[in-house]
Amino acid sequence: MTTTALLIAPVGLPLLAAASHAVFGWRRTTTAWSGAAAAAGLLACAVALAVGTVDQPRTALGGLLRADALSAYMLIVIGAVALPALLASPGHLAAERAAGHATAADARRYGVLTQTFVAAMALAVLAANLGVLWVAVEATTICTAFLVGHRRTRHATEAAWKYVVICSAGIALAFLGIVLLNFAARHAHVPSSGALDWAELARHAAALDADVTRVAVALLVLGFGTKAGLAPLHAWLPDAHSQAPAPVSALMSGVLLSVAFYAVLRVKVIADAALGVAFTRTLLAAVALVSLAVAAALLLRQRDYKRMLAYSSIEHMGLIALGAAIGTPLAASAVLLHILGHGLAKSVAFLASGHIQQATGSTRVDGARGLIARVPLTAGLFGASLAALLGFPPFGLFASELGMFRAGFTAGMGWAVTAALLLMLVVVAAVAAHAGRMLLGAHRPGPGAAALAGGVRLSRSAALALTAALVACTALGVTAWPLHTLLDTAAAIIGAHP
Repeated sequence: MTTTALLIAPVGLPLLAAASHAVFGWRRTTTAWSGAAAAAGLLACAVALAVGTVDQPRTALGGLLRADALSAYMLIVIGAVALPALLASPGHLAAERAAGHATAADARRYGVLTQTFVAAMALAVLAANLGVLWVAVEATTICTAFLVGHRRTRHATEAAWKYVVICSAGIALAFLGIVLLNFAARHAHVPSSGALDWAELARHAAALDADVTRVAVALLVLGFGTKAGLAPLHAWLPDAHSQAPAPVSALMSGVLLSVAFYAVLRVKVIADAALGVAFTRTLLAAVALVSLAVAAALLLRQRDYKRMLAYSSIEHMGLIALGAAIGTPLAASAVLLHILGHGLAKSVAFLASGHIQQATGSTRVDGARGLIARVPLTAGLFGASLAALLGFPPFGLFASELGMFRAGFTAGMGWAVTAALLLMLVVVAAVAAHAGRMLLGAHRPGPGAAALAGGVRLSRSAALALTAALVACTALGVTAWPLHTLLDTAAAIIGAHP
């Protein structure tokens, strides 16, 4: 396959699947599974690009698309998270339709929007231009807004509007930052054709006006950080995740947040070259600690397990931001490893939580007690995913967090790492307490739940997908040798410094 085909296929395959859903809906078996096939194709293209871009970046469409080791790695993350989510989608929609929560038209719309969503994320990480990246991130907002409101209940509609308003405000700040960065580039005599090209901006960063660049970077970090679920504009995330269909929540939390933070990493490369590392280190460390504090405080008294997973996402994005702030080669590699491990574990957690909701008729912790006895397979997968998210060995998140903390103490940021560890202790205690009540607590059936309890079985395809994702997350904690060279190359692109 040519370079152009490899760069276009990750965007084109999901769009072809979206077209098949638009024409045929879910009436044909081949159409129902086309989304999973597109995700598998995307993952295969990502692996091929990863092999071919370790030594030399690839470009296509006149330089509009560019793949380097970091882009290829993020494509692997997208494919690895999208595949189990889309494998679980047919079973999830079948259960929704059986319960009267979705019609054939809803299922058709779901198929089109989820595939367009995946295509937009692929375009975001392949874009060579900050303007195209911004458009792709905004496209994900439009697609997911309709998916958050999929059920069209009052709470779902409110969550969708809140998501649109807050993320649109954030993306507007990012747009203003791009305008200011373009202004600084033009005054530094960067050619107009490269004034928004992130590679050209990094090469000419030393000539950019420091004051204008400082304001632009702050706006870009705040703007894209909003979409990444970082404080202070994080309030959309728990509402959106609690109302969206489980596979959509898996995609949003498992990979959309990381795609938005990928934009922050690209901006950080330019900022470090233009302003030095101190500015972005201070900015990202502050955002990281505030995000961790918010997540820890709100998890203590959380009573909804889907919202609990959403606040866990804020915690993990805070950890990723802290690793990026540390910025050493070890920290950068750990950040990238954490992004993949978090995506795999969080997709399992949200997909399992969707089955728990269908099996119990509730998203409340108190309404989902005694799960080990009621839905043992789902409960086991859910419990294992929570253990991974809490950073227990042998899962990949243990290795990535250990790497970030070691790097932080070595880089003289022991104060930030210590604060993060104390906040993480609160998170572990809160999530473990909630999980213990769900998995082992005495079952107290509520009205409407008795008829559903035990009556929904996890489909074979979903069970295999979730198990495979957990196995992959465990393998990352044991050894990262298949990704070692790619991680090192991608960390160097981020601009990791000693």
